[in-house]
Amino acid sequence: MRFPDSFLDEIRDRLPISEVIGKRVTFDKKKTNAARGDYWACCPFHGEKTPSFHCEDRKGRYHCFGCGVSGDHFRFLTELDGMSFPEAVERLADQAGLPMPVMDKREQEREQKRATLFDAMEMATAFFEQKLQSAEGAPARAYLRERGLSAEMQKTFRIGFAPDSRNALKEHLAANGIKPEQMEACGLVIHGAEIAVSYDRFRNRIMFPIPDARERVIAFGGRALSSDVPAKYMNSPETELFHKSNVLYNYARARRTVHERGQVIACEGYMDVLALHAAGFPNAVAPLGTALTERQMLLLWRLHGEPVLCFDGDEAGVKAAYRAIDMLLPGLEAGRSARFALLPEGLDPDDLIRQEGPEAMGEVLAGSVPLAEMIWNRETASGLFDTPERKAMLEKRIRQVVGAIREPSVRRHYEQDMTDRLAAYFSAGTSGPDGWNGGGNGGKSRHRTGQGAGRRESGLKGSRGVVVASPALLSTGIFRKGKTHVPLREAALVMGACNHPAIIESFFEEFVGLPLSSQGAESLRQWLVDLHAECAGRQEAMTHATISARLEGSPHAEAAHRMDAQLAQNRIWQFRSDAAFEDALEGWRQAYTLHMRARALRNELKAAELALSDDDSEENQERLNTIRAEIEREEGTEALIDGFGLSSGRPMKAL
Repeated sequence: MRFPDSFLDEIRDRLPISEVIGKRVTFDKKKTNAARGDYWACCPFHGEKTPSFHCEDRKGRYHCFGCGVSGDHFRFLTELDGMSFPEAVERLADQAGLPMPVMDKREQEREQKRATLFDAMEMATAFFEQKLQSAEGAPARAYLRERGLSAEMQKTFRIGFAPDSRNALKEHLAANGIKPEQMEACGLVIHGAEIAVSYDRFRNRIMFPIPDARERVIAFGGRALSSDVPAKYMNSPETELFHKSNVLYNYARARRTVHERGQVIACEGYMDVLALHAAGFPNAVAPLGTALTERQMLLLWRLHGEPVLCFDGDEAGVKAAYRAIDMLLPGLEAGRSARFALLPEGLDPDDLIRQEGPEAMGEVLAGSVPLAEMIWNRETASGLFDTPERKAMLEKRIRQVVGAIREPSVRRHYEQDMTDRLAAYFSAGTSGPDGWNGGGNGGKSRHRTGQGAGRRESGLKGSRGVVVASPALLSTGIFRKGKTHVPLREAALVMGACNHPAIIESFFEEFVGLPLSSQGAESLRQWLVDLHAECAGRQEAMTHATISARLEGSPHAEAAHRMDAQLAQNRIWQFRSDAAFEDALEGWRQAYTLHMRARALRNELKAAELALSDDDSEENQERLNTIRAEIEREEGTEALIDGFGLSSGRPMKAL
């Protein structure tokens, strides 16, 4: 009997190989690292006293370095117990909780159909790759270069380009024997009862193939090159091959590096994965257009017992992190948890890496907080608990959250942890609510010292104990290790004036009143204004040489050097000291216009959000949606001026 590949894959995905082998061997505690899914035991195939038999959950394989046997879930049972392959499949399907497939003629035809769909997807992938390298793919190649995706990266991830045509892919597939119904089943064309002739789903988009765990392409993500399309990013629809809630982008490739790195990073989208890979973090994966699901979390736990969930540092990112907490809790087990990394406000991994370099991303990951810390921050960030009633409400809410953990031993430890936190938070030496008594030590909190009131790394001491920072605060520069973030446009505006001080003369009022969010950029701006006034009082021109000499050894030198490095890293040459003044002046004018427009839109957004909270009307909701759409359009706008850069001997360049 032949079993569908999809069914065998489902068994492998649902059932860690350590669970299969663990029923027949005792794993060595010293050599085994359960958090990494890395297990060692004495080989069950030959007698030995020193463990040389190894199995690895992320690969779903075992190997004995003594006798040389190796294989997967099924081979372990067929070789050790002498089972037939169908018997092994039936045993493991039962262990995984899967019903055995009925392989009638219809099922066999379905499997054959799936095989042809994989062929169609592979053919489409090769077509998109070829189009990226053609003349019509030039704008797509330029965009990818701007995003820092090298030719090698494009080849590794098989990135392609869908031409701006309704029939290019369809005709190519038809010429190579792919039938219309197969194109439709793959989601490659738009079709339906009201559509007389089907047409290509993806047009004028950069194409990102989405592979499954066996590295077969099952779907695509497309990034629009035009700004006037309804959806900037678009994924394939649900198909026979692709169920987005069951897939993690880059899963197969990341799996090969997780053991070496000792970590897996789950970010929010495939562009984040690509940015992280290019910056030296190949162990990153991402869901596809959805919040992280339970199924995807199981895939992550197969790779590592404590994945790092990385979220953007905006309001939507924090809300996504909160939702992930509730999704995680029921599946927690001994050795299964998660850490949370929140980026600086307004940035995604690509932004942070481009603006501050891979080291900044490494700092964010190193500063990730455990799940228990994240739960505590979420529950205490929403209010002040200074009355008995409010304290009782906090205790009740935390009890409900922890109660979602199914595994009794893990739930018990979380109850104890939260009891300790509550005792420290309320500055009380007594136990928590009934049943949370801190370990039977006479009502005293077991971790009153050491792990008690003074243990919260992210806390600020207050008059009533420890005030714990919310995730939004944790994502700011207050708690971030290392350098304070400076938005790229603010760095450009300040360093443009620093490297070309005549800009201050040309835009004096604008520069003096320039609103900046970064303290480092603001301090340097004010220092330049003061130096300009000092030079004017002596009737001297403020030159770049004057600024450089005065900066050396000053408190602002490090900030200036860091911002100048930001410009160099992002190839923003217009504001560097070697750019022609005409280009620097025009670049500054453009940057200032965009900066002030973005600031005005953010203020409008805040006002719209307040109006909607006061009056949940359709008119206020529409206003909010309009402003958000305008912000998204502004973020995608690049200023281009004819002849810009000629004075510096450079081609026209986007700001």
